[in-house]
Amino acid sequence: MYYVKEIYFTIQGEGAYSGRPVVLCRFSGCNLWSGLEEDRKKAKCNFCDTDFIGTNGVNGGKFLNEKDLGKKIISLWPKNNIHSKPYVIFTGGEPLLQLSKKLVEFLKLLNFEIGIETNGTMDLPCKVDWVCVSPKDKDNFILKKGDELKLVYPQKKIDPKNFEKLKFNYFFLQPMDGLNLKKNIKKTHAYCSRNKKWKVSLQLHKMIGMP
Repeated sequence: MYYVKEIYFTIQGEGAYSGRPVVLCRFSGCNLWSGLEEDRKKAKCNFCDTDFIGTNGVNGGKFLNEKDLGKKIISLWPKNNIHSKPYVIFTGGEPLLQLSKKLVEFLKLLNFEIGIETNGTMDLPCKVDWVCVSPKDKDNFILKKGDELKLVYPQKKIDPKNFEKLKFNYFFLQPMDGLNLKKNIKKTHAYCSRNKKWKVSLQLHKMIGMP
């Protein structure tokens, strides 16, 4: 059984693939925060801006097996989109709590590229095409290689310099959303200007009003 908050067609709004058409599949649940406001202050990730509780989002639900979920993902890719290969991103919450080898293999058979956005506290169940790791907890961070490292910035307990020797192709700092967003954008730009390893990642989908 897969518990999914929402699934929809959009564009990738962050990182190296910004602007690319994608089906986004958001799994329910996370291992760093319950998602309940009453637990936010004591959570290991207490700045999350995403609703990942339950299965009541767009196209969300409980899917019995990989075929049921895979078919729903496939149905959302526009049939007239001939300019890019079908692409799905699994996110959350924390997608590695649920993503399985069977689901990846099923979508691969149907020519989908597969990406994942994870907090890096769990190992991958199998090889996927694109791995974006966004650490929120330095103590439990174990997934130390991939395609893209994306740090929400600034974080009190995480120093970007501690990640610079890891095996990633891209290193991004993303301004923390919220009441201090404008200040955080300036801080992020200033840090990236002083450190060539890092580039700024803005949340393009929010800027242009995409989901």
